[in-house]
Amino acid sequence: MYNYKANSEAIKNEMLKTIGEKSLDDLYSMIDKKARMSELTLPEAMSEMEVQREIKSIAKENKTDYACFLGAGAYSRFIPAAISQISSRFEFNTAYTPYQPEISQGTLQVIYEFQSMICDLTGMEVCNASVYDAGNACAEAMLMASRISGKDKILVSACINPEYFEVVKTYAHAGNIEIELAETRDLKTDITNISDKLKSGEYAGFIIQNPNFFGSVEDIDILKDIERNPKTMLIVCSDLMSNAVLMKPGEYGADIVVGDVQSFGNTLSFGGPYAGFIAAKDKYKRQMPGRIVGRTLDIDGRQAFTLTLQAREQHIRREKATSNICSNQGLAILNAVIYLALMGKKGIQQAAYLSTKNAKILSDELKKKGFNVINKDYFNEFVLEVKNADLFLKTMKDKGILAGVKINDGQILVCTTEMNTEEEIKHYIQSV
Repeated sequence: MYNYKANSEAIKNEMLKTIGEKSLDDLYSMIDKKARMSELTLPEAMSEMEVQREIKSIAKENKTDYACFLGAGAYSRFIPAAISQISSRFEFNTAYTPYQPEISQGTLQVIYEFQSMICDLTGMEVCNASVYDAGNACAEAMLMASRISGKDKILVSACINPEYFEVVKTYAHAGNIEIELAETRDLKTDITNISDKLKSGEYAGFIIQNPNFFGSVEDIDILKDIERNPKTMLIVCSDLMSNAVLMKPGEYGADIVVGDVQSFGNTLSFGGPYAGFIAAKDKYKRQMPGRIVGRTLDIDGRQAFTLTLQAREQHIRREKATSNICSNQGLAILNAVIYLALMGKKGIQQAAYLSTKNAKILSDELKKKGFNVINKDYFNEFVLEVKNADLFLKTMKDKGILAGVKINDGQILVCTTEMNTEEEIKHYIQSV
């Protein structure tokens, strides 16, 4: 294993000499002894082959062959094998951020295509290069609406993902913005009951998720026709997959649309955050956080891509920057772009249709067995009443089924996607 050591003794001695220390012990002497380990208890050294065998034997203890009915913002969806092969090509192995367009054309074009695809899916006019995740996108949209309207009060549906709401609360606290929760009824936002609030001009914006956290499709026809004060912005947290079969947020009056792209080509075990997006009407583009890639022509008349708007604190705007937490998730959106290109419009529609179809089959069969499904209108998730959520989920897991996400002691959120087979659905029904 000697070849894997980072520094030889000669290199270590040279480094110590440069900083004026005689030994590593002298270097570490400034650290309190209580904070230091006397020695590491490690097993005997192994060859590389032995290490591989050991790791494989440990990996066999993992139980991965479950039928997955989990959702709540993270979805098990089909990922074409070509995605990982294409995303690892050298054209995309560029620097962390594409500040130098002359060496980052592959990355810049991907971001440009991503922006165009999100605009098409949401019905909006402009999109940024992505943000940290959906929760971050919701919070940034709130700040954006506050800047545009000059108001410091936001109306938020109680049916949005609770994790997103926690992020919104954190941002609101730091930004001195007051949050008010909109009333709900039957796992939906009671839009009719808040119509006067939307007219009042008291709020910077109204944040609503559609389909919401409970899977319910909100009353978008009412939302489309309801009168709103021009300064109260409609912020929709949107499931992009659902937009393939449902009305796009731009079609029912959204000013800003946010969400996540995890469903598009990114695994559940990605190992970190997913990728949020913010799309808006063109007139608001200079209030968007992050950056926007544009397309132009170079000196030879060839197509070229470059960062067009860069509203970050590192740039000329400094303290006037719209955000300082707006890193775009390059690899995640690259996967999303490849996924959308491979699947095409019909492929996305088919995945959305199968997800809804599976949810309908499962919920109908559960009703026949005496269970109560609370939602009336849903896309691919629904709330199921059970006697004891913890016991129900444990019993189902013992039978090889991840049956849902616990909402409270008597309710779970059940999700289906195109990945759930007929056999898995039958197994779920037979196991309850």
